[in-house]
Amino acid sequence: MPNSAMMVLLVEDNKDLAATVGDYLEASDITVDYAYDGRSALELSSTGRYDAVILDLGLPEMDGMQVLRQLREKVGKDTPVIILTARDSQDEKVAGFEAGCDDYIVKPVHLPELEARIIAHIRRTRGEVVNTVFTVGDLQFDVKKAEVTRGGQLLQLSPTCLKILRILMRESPNVVSRQAIEAELWGEDLPDSDTLRSHLYKIRKAVDRPFQKPLIHTIQGVGLRLEAVEDNQEETVSS
Repeated sequence: MPNSAMMVLLVEDNKDLAATVGDYLEASDITVDYAYDGRSALELSSTGRYDAVILDLGLPEMDGMQVLRQLREKVGKDTPVIILTARDSQDEKVAGFEAGCDDYIVKPVHLPELEARIIAHIRRTRGEVVNTVFTVGDLQFDVKKAEVTRGGQLLQLSPTCLKILRILMRESPNVVSRQAIEAELWGEDLPDSDTLRSHLYKIRKAVDRPFQKPLIHTIQGVGLRLEAVEDNQEETVSS
């Protein structure tokens, strides 16, 4: 899988595991820098040269969630941060997405899958700068024209609904928490809890209801995912 000058920061206190992951990625032409604790990670991330960050949560001295929040401030919202951890509870996953991670992978990790996810996140991030058309299944969003079509049919959405849909399409097929959507749309000036629910209802009504297969799926206790799900996968999500 050829990769164009990809550089990642691997934050992992287990040096043997870090070496195993790093060697595998570097064999795929992904350059890896290493940080074995949170403070080193924050210092290295301030250079702004990384295409993605892989972050363990069980770090010495500084908890990984605290590192994640500070990392997000340093690298900005466009640099993918992928949690790689042994913590597998739903609460931890939700907390990770709320703190700003783009993906959450539980150890033990299948290295080809990790590589594929890293590359997908980096390409998606790079693609948003040069490519203003998002496509998921038969749903297409031309950002420059502010036009959304599904199956060639033009959909009518308000400006706020377009912003929410763009977030979901940009992050697809990853799960996006409601809190993350609210934070990106409104920052600290959050509206009442029914506002986002109302916009999501309108998006589902336009994007899913007239069509045979839904694209917007609710992941209970985590958030929303926009994805064209195959028939044999549909039992794992709810629309």
